[in-house]
Amino acid sequence: MFSVDVRQHALGVLFVLCGELDFDSVVQLHEAADGELNGSSGTLPVVVDCAALTFCDSSGISALLRLYQQLTAEQRALRLAAVPASVSRLFSLTGLDQLFSVHKDAAEALAAGSEDGRGVVSAVQQNEERSA
Repeated sequence: MFSVDVRQHALGVLFVLCGELDFDSVVQLHEAADGELNGSSGTLPVVVDCAALTFCDSSGISALLRLYQQLTAEQRALRLAAVPASVSRLFSLTGLDQLFSVHKDAAEALAAGSEDGRGVVSAVQQNEERSA
């Protein structure tokens, strides 16, 4: 069983993932993302809280990457919070740990932009500098 709970906050939009994000359930994340991207949250970042995520396969990773690309096109940030060790390892093996902004919990991820003023553009620039 998988669910996505979307919550609006003053500092961003929180997607709380619960259960197994895989080929069969990824459509729920796509629907939540499409709903948010067609919504009226303007430039607020999206924080994906993975604390209750029990499993994530390549379909789930692809869905997160798709969300990152969609938000970047709108100059919005994607931040991941409380990523389980197994998923974090996948990010490291694939190099996605250099792309995604990962935080210890949702509160830290929501506050990240307000603390350092960093937006999507500067995050992308930092990734490009690392690659150069």
